[in-house]
Amino acid sequence: MPVSTSQEIQGNPAGPGGRGSAGKGAGGGRGAGLGLALVSAFAFGGSGVAAKPLIEAGLDPLHVVWLRIAGAALVMLPLAWRHRALVVNRPALLAGFGLLAVAGVQTCYFVAISRIPVGVALLIEYLGPAIVLGWIRFVQRRPVTRAAAIGVVLAVAGLACVVEVWAGMRFDVLGVLLALGAAVCQAGYFILGDHGSDAGAEAPNPLGVIAYGLLIGAVVLTVVARPWTMDWSVLTGRADMDGTSVPGLLLLGWIVLIATVLAYGSGVLSVRRLSPQVAGVVAFLEAVVATVLAWIMLGEHLAAPQLIGGAMVLAGAFIAQSSRPAKGGPDPVAGGMPDRDGELSTSRTSA
Repeated sequence: MPVSTSQEIQGNPAGPGGRGSAGKGAGGGRGAGLGLALVSAFAFGGSGVAAKPLIEAGLDPLHVVWLRIAGAALVMLPLAWRHRALVVNRPALLAGFGLLAVAGVQTCYFVAISRIPVGVALLIEYLGPAIVLGWIRFVQRRPVTRAAAIGVVLAVAGLACVVEVWAGMRFDVLGVLLALGAAVCQAGYFILGDHGSDAGAEAPNPLGVIAYGLLIGAVVLTVVARPWTMDWSVLTGRADMDGTSVPGLLLLGWIVLIATVLAYGSGVLSVRRLSPQVAGVVAFLEAVVATVLAWIMLGEHLAAPQLIGGAMVLAGAFIAQSSRPAKGGPDPVAGGMPDRDGELSTSRTSA
């Protein structure tokens, strides 16, 4: 889930990580940015595939979430120390990021995949941009475009196909609700993306926000997950991945280093080198990657209506996210991608 900094959301080239000409030159250009965006999408897309075998081997989903977040927080600890001024300057942003974008979305997603297929859970989570537009329209009472509304309708219709509502909800209802909870937390992250957007060069450093978000998430999850009750022997043993025995520590290493640290870091750097619109489009590959990997590595086959529904969810979420602000609004509408005039973007955040 690539992360938009406040400068990037506003299209502001000033400040650290801005997308001005100097930043692009230093970053190695759009080719490097596209490569990083692809790395981020593939890294995030593989998190559920690595986590589910550990859950099926006996680890509680909350324990897997705790291991992922706590491990990544330890890796990012030096960055947290480097940007320690954020604790004083942006406490609300750090708390919101830690509770929603880290603890909330990861907990809901990981518990959901313990009850429903990985691909289905991630496709449902992609309703996040639609929820953002609902917040803007009905809570903030700001206009949204017709294209955005069409995108929401398309995504909801696709969701109905994914969960096969005509068959009386074949999927576990609680699992679907938890996946929707992940979408709500994802939407909360998008909304938090506006925090500090008017600060210019004083905008919070994205890597610092990620580091503290992971630390806060780890503290919260320690209380909720109670890792001291974990069956640690699962990690030193082997887990089954559709008939293939895989070391538990290898799966954990993938979740922490690849699906969290590398995924977050490459996502941030890709947005710095590309326009958020391009990085956001590439990020939609995450759901495709997760579904394909779950099909190949976990044997989670989806029926044709579910595949069609998944495509509708992705298309609807993309339309909703990339639509331009409606005319007549006093401010840019969240959910729209920025253009050269500095419109607002909400790039993807995921499990």
